[in-house]
Amino acid sequence: MSEITYAAKLHAPDIEPRIRHPRIFEVFESLKPGEFMELTNDHDPKPLEYQFMMERPGTFTWEYLEEGPSIWRVAIGKK
Repeated sequence: MSEITYAAKLHAPDIEPRIRHPRIFEVFESLKPGEFMELTNDHDPKPLEYQFMMERPGTFTWEYLEEGPSIWRVAIGKK
């Protein structure tokens, strides 16, 4: 993916675990179609991608920008 301007950037480890996924979805919902958020994490956020697939099918794009071993970065776009 070429240069993207992110409407929001989140570093998942900075968010309290019990509200982490709800907060990520809250930020996603605030995006306008065509906007992106950047999520960074200290492990592969694959379970979150599965949750997006179940709860927001067809409404998002998911592209890994960096895949470990110490940090994962994902561009999540709103369709």
